[in-house]
Amino acid sequence: MAQVLEFKLPDLGEGLTGAEIVRWLVEVGEVVAVDQPVVEVETAKAMVDVPCPYEGVVTARFGEEGAEVPVGAPLITVAVDGPADGGGPAEGERRSAADGSRAEDAPARDPRAEGSGNVLVGYGTSEAPARRRRVRPGQPVPGAPATPPVPAPPAANGRPAASAGRASAAPGRGTGAVDGPVPVISPLVRRLARQNGLDLREMVGSGPEGLILRADVEYALRAAGTRAGKGRTPVTEPHPRVPQAPARAGEPSRAHAPAAGTRPVPEAARVPLKGIRGVMADKLSRSRTEIPDATCWVDADATELMRARDAMRRFAEENPASPAAGGPKISVLALLARICTAALARFPELNSSVDMTAREIVRHPAVHLGFAAQTERGLVVPVVRDAHTRNAESLTAEFARLTEAARTGTLTPADLTGGTFTLNNYGVFGVDGSTPIINHPEAAMLGVGRIVPKPWVHEGELAVRQVVQLSLTFDHRVCDGGTAGGFLRYVADCVEQPAVLLRTL
Repeated sequence: MAQVLEFKLPDLGEGLTGAEIVRWLVEVGEVVAVDQPVVEVETAKAMVDVPCPYEGVVTARFGEEGAEVPVGAPLITVAVDGPADGGGPAEGERRSAADGSRAEDAPARDPRAEGSGNVLVGYGTSEAPARRRRVRPGQPVPGAPATPPVPAPPAANGRPAASAGRASAAPGRGTGAVDGPVPVISPLVRRLARQNGLDLREMVGSGPEGLILRADVEYALRAAGTRAGKGRTPVTEPHPRVPQAPARAGEPSRAHAPAAGTRPVPEAARVPLKGIRGVMADKLSRSRTEIPDATCWVDADATELMRARDAMRRFAEENPASPAAGGPKISVLALLARICTAALARFPELNSSVDMTAREIVRHPAVHLGFAAQTERGLVVPVVRDAHTRNAESLTAEFARLTEAARTGTLTPADLTGGTFTLNNYGVFGVDGSTPIINHPEAAMLGVGRIVPKPWVHEGELAVRQVVQLSLTFDHRVCDGGTAGGFLRYVADCVEQPAVLLRTL
């Protein structure tokens, strides 16, 4: 006897209210195990694999790739084995439609249990779903028809998810999902459609045998922009049909020829602000709106800092057996982070935030240091926890771990939240200076430009030195220019004379 359980998108924690389906990891009819990831979703903070707490056969999936799903909306339904009623054959003995294996080969599991409890390890767990009614012997499993439908994703923010730019189905196809794989000319076209919320299953391609080309997706995006501005109804084809007389023998077709004397006007592309890019846009806008920021900057001679870094690396290479030579190669970013934590110990006003509801300045006892990292999915700010307790080796290792996780999209919400001060190394982009925007709700951000040889007066003589520009953007509500200038001057002094740090070790 089989019982169908519904698995919903669990609470992802950190105040997240939903996620976007990036990739389904299981198919309808496939047997899943307990805690097996069934879907990859993108939240406003990270990419997450969602594990299912049940074991059984997937009978239905809800939502297409690219659709936004709110927390609590159904993801899949699973037919699980339960105690038989009346001695009839168990539903688990039926053959799986996916691979021909018998469901009874999998370890038996009592559907009355509350699942594994590990719905989303590290992101909080949800309560076990309410028990569904039993299916009587001989009755088909609910939600498992021969051709399972893919329902439209639930509405989010008052509008159907992934509706922008979606073309209606062609006549004769209907509005449901198309069976089998969607014919797309390249993965680039599929990615372009997913990023812009287009449903490829409801498009008709202009290529051979309905192949969807890049031009079809771009046309659908332009049509979506026109409908958004003028309120027109969706078109029914990826390309409009223009009535024309049949071409004479030997004459080229004029189906797509522009009118004489006219030039096609290109339409603006629209890129949705969602996921990590949307969250950063909201935070930066809120920072500019709420925080009265000011910026001060100074040029510093970083020659001695670079020599100290090189000396550490040479010592490790020349003395591999020494206990002081172990660990990763020290990075300049780690040395700057160590300088920041020492400066924040002297100027704790900058390691704070403002609570406008209580009209209080909150000074944080620990330094959770964020650093800006540019990825293909946009700008992210991973956070190094308790940076004030770490040495240069520990900071180097943690920077490397978080940077790799940012590039692969495996950062967790805990890695992206809770920062108290941010270090922004925009020198990697080849620029000398900037006026950073504070990462709300923090109170300050230190920007570091590129380190390049420049003319510099050193010990009374003109010399070529390694010079860097440092800029500090701070919340003027937490301190005045004297405090900010003192912080920045201390940082510059440590950059010019790293031995100053020995006083605080």
